[in-house]
Amino acid sequence: MHQDYRIALVRELCEHQVKFTPRGKRLEQADRAERLLGELDLARDYPYEFIYYRVTDYRPEENNRKMVRGEDAAHDLRLFVEDVTDSLNLKVEEAQEPVHSVEDLSRMFNVSTKTISRWRDQGLVSRRFLNDGRKRVGFLHSSVERFVARNKDRVRRGERFSQLSADERAEIIERARSIAAEGHNLSEVARQVSLAVSRSVETIRYTIKNHDRKTPEQAVFPDSRPVLTDMDKAAIYNQYQRGTGLSQLARQYSRSRSSVLRVLNEQRAKLIMELPLEYIDNELFARPGKRQEAEILGEMPEAMIPPRKVRAPSGLPTYLASLYDVQLLTREQEYHLFRKMNYLKSRAKKLREQLATEDPTVALMEEIEGLYQSSVDVKNKIVQANLRLVVSIAKRHMKSSDDFFSLVSDGNISLFRAVEKFDFSRGNKFSTYASWAIMKNFARSIPDEFKHNDRFRTTGEEVFMAHEDTRRDHFAEEIAQKQRETQINRILGRLDYREQQIIIRRFGLNHSEEPLTLKEVGAALGVTKERIRQIEARALSKLREAATSEHIDVPE
Repeated sequence: MHQDYRIALVRELCEHQVKFTPRGKRLEQADRAERLLGELDLARDYPYEFIYYRVTDYRPEENNRKMVRGEDAAHDLRLFVEDVTDSLNLKVEEAQEPVHSVEDLSRMFNVSTKTISRWRDQGLVSRRFLNDGRKRVGFLHSSVERFVARNKDRVRRGERFSQLSADERAEIIERARSIAAEGHNLSEVARQVSLAVSRSVETIRYTIKNHDRKTPEQAVFPDSRPVLTDMDKAAIYNQYQRGTGLSQLARQYSRSRSSVLRVLNEQRAKLIMELPLEYIDNELFARPGKRQEAEILGEMPEAMIPPRKVRAPSGLPTYLASLYDVQLLTREQEYHLFRKMNYLKSRAKKLREQLATEDPTVALMEEIEGLYQSSVDVKNKIVQANLRLVVSIAKRHMKSSDDFFSLVSDGNISLFRAVEKFDFSRGNKFSTYASWAIMKNFARSIPDEFKHNDRFRTTGEEVFMAHEDTRRDHFAEEIAQKQRETQINRILGRLDYREQQIIIRRFGLNHSEEPLTLKEVGAALGVTKERIRQIEARALSKLREAATSEHIDVPE
């Protein structure tokens, strides 16, 4: 469905008719809309009720006295006809009269296909038909006759300007070549040639580009790239995402800004077509009313009994401690979030089916991306509220030889998959389903990892595995190490700058460097090895005194 309606009420009418009106009635309304379009005075204003009545033969249920411009009404009625006939899946054979394609009209009036596109914007009514299994734009013979009768001068002018003789084309190319040699771009060349030969700028531009495409060895603009490869298009999109401006891309790839924008939209549409929009369907998603949709998309309900905040045990790593800041979900909150996530994805997927990758609509792409991002945000809420569950299960499955955080990471991946697959409509608690999914994954992955490690174990690892690990808790060790580093930094402050540099380099206190020899430190500071030894001895004496006052055990 078109996204560029000018009157929101007409678009709503079209959406309603497509969804709920019988097929025969829709075809009748398309005919009524086309007849009305031919009667409108573009300079007048009309009540919306009048438009509604003429199209549907009914008065609107709600009185709507809004006035609409005739020009806007004509524009939207043409879109209405095309969208309604698109929903009918009409075969060309079902039409009661001849149906012309864009190419047919181009040959019939001896004009370019671009001229036909402009005529559509100017009131030529088009419909959509099934032809050889594909939807194509078609024009009823009667629609073409009505347009020609109302636009005789425009059609005659289009025919005249399209009939370029071989001599005229040759003159245009020669003039263009002469002007381009002075360093002017295509737009300026087309403008100057247009003034010289009394043809439209668009005709000149089209003639030059067509000549360069057919005869690249004699091109007016030989440096231009006639075709952008898929790699070029991907590079343009990536550069734009990294902040390269449109003007710079246009110069780099010898394209106009509009061409670059078209490439960006095509690439954006390609990425949208690859978005993971699979969802768990529900009967609520088929035709939700406005109130029901507002409830689905509303804020998560508050818990009837506020959950008690659990305090994180002291000494935990930052990641584990942060999990205690997220409240667990009630059954009602889980149901709301899963329903909302799947509904958002269902809407995004249905809109994506209307997206044309060749000529995508920016508004439609933004709507799809917005719905997808909202679904991701909801999914993240569900995941964050269940991360503690992963840690709890990982603790039960952990053995002395396992890496705890690798186990948690593996469990988190299982949790993400479980969120995608959970059917909220069955009334089960998500934690039950997620626990089963995580444990099933652990049961499969842990034996596989053990087999891999056992196969590729080194001698050192065998010795390590054979002895009991008698070390203290590594979390406590980490805290103690940080305390020692703080104390050392404090007592280093009692040394002067040169003494500090010698001690830091000699003992590798800078984590990015290995300990250096006396000779290497002397070379770095520009003194002899013996002088470094003397300063080091003096500095160590100071450090022992400082360590005693700080109650730090100093090894002999």
